[in-house]
Amino acid sequence: MAFLELNKDKNLRRDETPFEEQIRDYWGDWGISSQCAPLKSVLLRRPGSEINEFSWEEARFREGIDPDKFREAHQRLVDLYEENGVKVYFLDEQREDRPNAVYCRDLMFMTPEGAIIARPALPVRRGEEVAMAKALAALNIPIVKTITGTGTFEGADCLWVDRKTAILARSSRTNETGYNQVAQVLREQGVETILTVPIPYTNAHLDGIMNFVDTDKAIVNTRQVPYDVVEYLMNRGYNIIDAPDQDEARFSLGLNIVALRPGVVIQAQGNPKTKEALEKNGVEVISLDFDEILKGWGSVHCCSATLARG
Repeated sequence: MAFLELNKDKNLRRDETPFEEQIRDYWGDWGISSQCAPLKSVLLRRPGSEINEFSWEEARFREGIDPDKFREAHQRLVDLYEENGVKVYFLDEQREDRPNAVYCRDLMFMTPEGAIIARPALPVRRGEEVAMAKALAALNIPIVKTITGTGTFEGADCLWVDRKTAILARSSRTNETGYNQVAQVLREQGVETILTVPIPYTNAHLDGIMNFVDTDKAIVNTRQVPYDVVEYLMNRGYNIIDAPDQDEARFSLGLNIVALRPGVVIQAQGNPKTKEALEKNGVEVISLDFDEILKGWGSVHCCSATLARG
């Protein structure tokens, strides 16, 4: 009798409210399940001492950089975000021997319930994810998974279609073990459909061959994305904007873009054909001088670890 009386008190009952419904109350305004919903906050790595002197060949850059111009280009992205009402946080602590750390999108993937900490595939980047984990913890962002075992996974290999659907790549950066670990987390969070994209040998990440630019529009390099993925999106009512130029897609990373909100994107300058294709389909393109940062084979999407949309 005493036990039954005790459990009449609601405060003593187990609370099984879904985590996603309480994340804002207890953790903060974090989480995404869309690539184009209004962007609220991002985490960036402001280039530090790691870019002052390094071997660009060993770091896998395409050529050497001017550190001052590199920092100026990154600041232009910071300014653009802030001008558009996006809250910018910074990953301040990082290894001094990791010049690729500016491309911090690779180090995590945000879900509706918190972040998955990546595990970079290349030795030249391994360890950057430790600083990312510390930065997220300092912001009170839940870490729902860290890729472990023999798994490798980089955050640029996963894109949200909607709350129930994600696109997940297998690539030189994301192996089968890493893929399976991420897929398990997504399914546990209620994702019902995971579309798989095998990345060609010539490419590193998913965000270099496709991205979402509006609630019903995606730009896709159809020469490199499987038929069934394109067909799935078309059957869902998406207008597929085909990448118009292979050189822009590969070398100036014309598809490596960030949506500020539906129908408005940031793109590195030097992609006139891709920009024109987007604009012909009703997408506003904000061009950014990002030439120096492109020398590391990364663009605006690579530099932006998205924390919240909605």
